[in-house]
Amino acid sequence: MTRADGESETARGMETVLLANREELIRFLAARGAGDSAEDIFQELWVHIAGSRTGPVAHPLSYLYRAANNLMLDRYRSARAAAMREKAWGEHDSGRGHPSIERSLISREELARVDATINTLGERAAAAFRYFRIEGMSQRDIAAQLGVSLSTVEADLRKVYTALAAIKGQIDE
Repeated sequence: MTRADGESETARGMETVLLANREELIRFLAARGAGDSAEDIFQELWVHIAGSRTGPVAHPLSYLYRAANNLMLDRYRSARAAAMREKAWGEHDSGRGHPSIERSLISREELARVDATINTLGERAAAAFRYFRIEGMSQRDIAAQLGVSLSTVEADLRKVYTALAAIKGQIDE
């Protein structure tokens, strides 16, 4: 047996354990706070296990529980970071009244700069950002629209937010 055959056999073995314990893992995730996302996290775990190259695992079920918990924590952290970004970018003083002509021109220049930066990140990242922020589409719907995984959409949005945070820092200076 070659090394590739052994890795493939190990991955199939992990998938077998994963599928045999599907309901228990979903209940575990739901009990740990995943709620309605438990099924989605399980699917993400399945994709991860099917595509990974792990060596022999002494306790595969324990490994799967740990991996599921880590995926859930990653999602929680990502959602928390997104909420913090939303709050930071959404804060504004609505009691200012109408902006001056000068402020309007500066704002247009800043908007053009932001738009140019978003466009340099690639067509897919720009589209994902616009669907999410302007169209109000869910990340899952964006993934389906663009034909990519949910994690790809999340990565694209993180890339755009990182670039926008850098621009915001430059503008604030």
